[in-house]
Amino acid sequence: MSNYLKMTVALLAAIALGVLIDRAWQHGGDDVGGKSSSGDREILYWKAPMDPNYRRDEPGKSPMGMDLVPVYADEVGEEDSAVVSISPIVVNNLGVRTAAAKRGALSRRVETVGYVGYDEDTLQHIHTRVDGWIEKLAVKATGDPIMQGQLLFELYSPILVNAQEEYLAARNSGNARLLTASRERLLALGVPASEIARLDRERTVDQLISVFAESTGYAAHLGVREGIYITPATEIMSIAQLDQVWVLAEVFERQAAWIEVGQQAEVEFDYLPGESWHGTVDYIYPELDQKSRTLKVRLWFDNKDQVLRPNMFARITIFGSDTTPVVHVPREALIRGGAFDRVVLALGDGRFRAQPVDIGIESADRVEIRSGVREGDLVVTSGQFLIDSESNIDSALDRMDEGPETALPDRVRIGAVVRGSDPGVPNVTLRHDPVPEWSWPSMTMSFVLDDASLGAGLEEGQSVSVVIQRQADGRHRIIEILPAEADHTGHEKPEPDEEPMDHSGHNMPAAEEEPMIAKQRSPNKRRSPPFRRCPLRQLGPEGSRGCLAGKRDRDAIRTVR
Repeated sequence: MSNYLKMTVALLAAIALGVLIDRAWQHGGDDVGGKSSSGDREILYWKAPMDPNYRRDEPGKSPMGMDLVPVYADEVGEEDSAVVSISPIVVNNLGVRTAAAKRGALSRRVETVGYVGYDEDTLQHIHTRVDGWIEKLAVKATGDPIMQGQLLFELYSPILVNAQEEYLAARNSGNARLLTASRERLLALGVPASEIARLDRERTVDQLISVFAESTGYAAHLGVREGIYITPATEIMSIAQLDQVWVLAEVFERQAAWIEVGQQAEVEFDYLPGESWHGTVDYIYPELDQKSRTLKVRLWFDNKDQVLRPNMFARITIFGSDTTPVVHVPREALIRGGAFDRVVLALGDGRFRAQPVDIGIESADRVEIRSGVREGDLVVTSGQFLIDSESNIDSALDRMDEGPETALPDRVRIGAVVRGSDPGVPNVTLRHDPVPEWSWPSMTMSFVLDDASLGAGLEEGQSVSVVIQRQADGRHRIIEILPAEADHTGHEKPEPDEEPMDHSGHNMPAAEEEPMIAKQRSPNKRRSPPFRRCPLRQLGPEGSRGCLAGKRDRDAIRTVR
């Protein structure tokens, strides 16, 4: 029986030892006192990796299914509301990538868009110098090719017919001066020299005058049709050449100062992938577009093959000069905000902080950082928005912006009216003036006297000048009381009949409230007229109506009655 009892006890001890070992293994080797396995760091609590407010006294899972991470005692003093700590496993799962801030020159390269246009220096507008009718039109539509010397239209004008007849009459008269004047008139009216030579040969008037093209190009605009009546103000057509073209680029206002005449430019078109045209900045327009807030820049390109057509969409790169060496980071690391821009700095050991920055120019995929980041700092380029959402950057900035508090005076002198005083008790009830230094309104309060003798001789309704001192514990004491005649501070005396104000929201000693009716009445019942405190001399059979008497006043009324 003794051996059986010994075996039973040994078996129970082995089971208990196994349970203890299993629990210790599950808790990661931490001892009961919260020490780590190494014994040199104390664990205060466990928190969720993505929610610092979720805390537990032992390891476990967060509401998101992640393992809780320990918070050590030596880390609590270093915590910052703008710093987020994330376990390495979570960092890896989020795909967080970082890049170092670099120092170097940035190219003021402008990448923008534009469109192809005619070289306006080659545009020719066709007008007549007389009234008339278009009898025959050789150019039928806008965009038709036009060769030099080609017939454009035939014009009938009574003025030109009369001028031809005058020229032939002058020629038959033999008057040289009259002949010269008639010839110059024909030239002034726009009759070509070839038509005047025909008059000299044939000596007959032509009813229709032919107009020919002076250069090769395309009909950029056609404003007439056959049979239409025209005047010198009518634009019949315009002819443009495509051997040279303009590319009009739209540059953002913030990059307008980078552009200079003569800078090299490169243009690409969607319909010709893989090919590019090289040109120069020919002209910078003097004003910005009012709607798009962009600056128009003109580029000049040679177009001998005429592959560039007006109104083609173009992607344009203008190469400006380089900046001086500056600190810059990848543009994808920048988080733009309404009040400020920021980046997320990687501090190491899974700690991150949102850092406000002042940015400069943007060049390609890099952004200049004027302040907030130093050369060599690691900035997060992927996953920074998730980290930033966990960082209390707003409160951190508010604390940085907070200045030192303005020191309040520890004592003030104000005027007051005595409302109550008991001999032998170091208390007095006063109706005092507003105290702007402490943001106090005018109200009735009970104060402790620094010396009971200060209350000697005070009478209810007496106007006095008092000095109130704020104690270290936040309480207030009266250290001096003078009659109102001796107060030279210029404070106005409060009216005795003013209603006491509610001061429950102020951090000051509780005031002795005036007796007043505070019963809750039904909305359907008629309310009684408000009562006011009346001096004793006004109380009586008639004068007490509408007044609320104090305890002493009620006793005095009973005596009188």
